[in-house]
Amino acid sequence: MIRKPLGSDELAEQCREMRKTIIQTIGNANMGHIGGDLSVIDILGTLYFNVLQVNPEDPKDPDRDRFIMSKGHCAVALYTAMAYAGYFPVEEMSTFVQPQSRLNGHPCNEKLPGVETSTGPLGHGLPVGVGAAIGAKIQKKAWQVYVVVGDGEIQEGSNWEAAMTAAHKKLDNLTLIIDRNRLQQGDRTDDVTSLEPLTERFKSFGWDSYEVDGHDYGALIEALKAPRVEGKPRCLVANTFKGKGVSFIQDRVEWHHKVPSPEQVEEALNELERGV
Repeated sequence: MIRKPLGSDELAEQCREMRKTIIQTIGNANMGHIGGDLSVIDILGTLYFNVLQVNPEDPKDPDRDRFIMSKGHCAVALYTAMAYAGYFPVEEMSTFVQPQSRLNGHPCNEKLPGVETSTGPLGHGLPVGVGAAIGAKIQKKAWQVYVVVGDGEIQEGSNWEAAMTAAHKKLDNLTLIIDRNRLQQGDRTDDVTSLEPLTERFKSFGWDSYEVDGHDYGALIEALKAPRVEGKPRCLVANTFKGKGVSFIQDRVEWHHKVPSPEQVEEALNELERGV
């Protein structure tokens, strides 16, 4: 299903190209959530090119791994990863949010094959993932469930209900990845509602929980492919930077959904090309 896993250097180059596509797509559409897209793309690249057992040519394969992008406002990052993985042509990214496009502002599973569930309202992805993991257990299936959430999203109480259920049901086929960029719409997460100690909180709920550098491809690959702890769901708190890769966007709260001007698009693309 996975054609060939990418090494860290290959994955870094792939994600750099995907960052360019994200910036161009949002600039062209005059809409998007560029900060979170750039923080999560290394996680998505690692999943799609090294971890997920999926087949873009058969997106409904019953034995596929299930991936849920709960932070649905970062749809451009998801679409970009899917396009580069072969679900649809990269050129289709130019249709983002255009009339009749399959690429909505939030992912819709009725429009785009490969999107497991429609997301947008925050706090829904992990509960859906828990249900999918329970379903796999009931059917005695080997496929895995992966869910990516934003750290601001963890403030939603539905996540903690799902976390309790996952531990109670011993869902060792479930992996939660938290894009811990420490920013949400309007402010820093810890100034809105403190999340720390986040890793320890998940441990206290009965999860196998640990931190990882969300921009270190080797560390991500190692963490996501590590042996599972029997009977425990897994949580990776992936420390990232909002707007990673573009100096004037990185770690700036105003870039949650600010759109770059044509001049800023060019500047960002030049930075990525130079590897600044």
